[in-house]
Amino acid sequence: MEIDLGRYSVRRGLSFVGMLALAMAPTAGGAIPGYEAEIQSWRATREARLKADGGWLTVAGLFWLKEGENRFGSDKGNEIILPASAPAQAGVFTFHAGEARFQLAPGVSATLSGKPALGGILRPDTAKEEDILKIGTLTMQVIERGGRYGVRLKDMQSAQRKAFGGLHWFPVKEAYRVTARFVSAPTIIQVPNILGQVSDMPRPGYLVFTLNGQEVRLDPVIEEPGSNELFIIFRDETAPKETYGAGRFLYADMPKDGQVVLDFNKAYSPPCAFTPFATCPLPPKQNRLTVRIEAGELNPSPGH
Repeated sequence: MEIDLGRYSVRRGLSFVGMLALAMAPTAGGAIPGYEAEIQSWRATREARLKADGGWLTVAGLFWLKEGENRFGSDKGNEIILPASAPAQAGVFTFHAGEARFQLAPGVSATLSGKPALGGILRPDTAKEEDILKIGTLTMQVIERGGRYGVRLKDMQSAQRKAFGGLHWFPVKEAYRVTARFVSAPTIIQVPNILGQVSDMPRPGYLVFTLNGQEVRLDPVIEEPGSNELFIIFRDETAPKETYGAGRFLYADMPKDGQVVLDFNKAYSPPCAFTPFATCPLPPKQNRLTVRIEAGELNPSPGH
């Protein structure tokens, strides 16, 4: 599942390269041996995942399903309009009671989760095992968001992927790797998303730390049951000019001895910074900070 509100943990498009950083300790002079190299390696992996087949740069459409038939193909008369590389009439999704069935048009070949198929059920991303329908360089997947079901289209030849010029970052600064105090206070908080929906998410407690002489508090959430990481959605005063206007994401290990290490050098832009067809979560109001955090990923779309 993708980092896209409520379904983001396992496939969030990141690989935490250099987990040895968790065991690294500052030297007597305060510097962490190999720290900058570890961050640069993590960032390179972040960019590689973004550019990979099926990465967020390949997302080319999101079509909300209506009850009944939803035709798909490159013809503009279809409910789901595919790129010109697809057949004019590729098939139809029939949607009813939260279930999407597909039937391909005669002569159209495709695979369903890697196996040849002419028709069947397309299980959504909220299912234990989701399905992906592939036609040529295109894939289609059903997503569910707050009771709404849609088809997310990915195109391995997307214009966004071809035009992508790489990520840009603030310089690595060890001062933005901070140790926060974790205060256990389990509750449920409301997390909005760009669709105007609100999800209830578990907050195990809150984090308090000092940055540039100012005390800061953040509410992390648990993205999925059984997750072994804290997920922080935040916005700071570098947005929207320097960093993505809607906010950024950060992950951290679970508390140990009442402390959590927050490395803002690994803060990064959500999928919505790269495609209008993502359904990203937004920072809850308490995570909209009045401090500047000059670390992590810069805005890929200035002024967005």
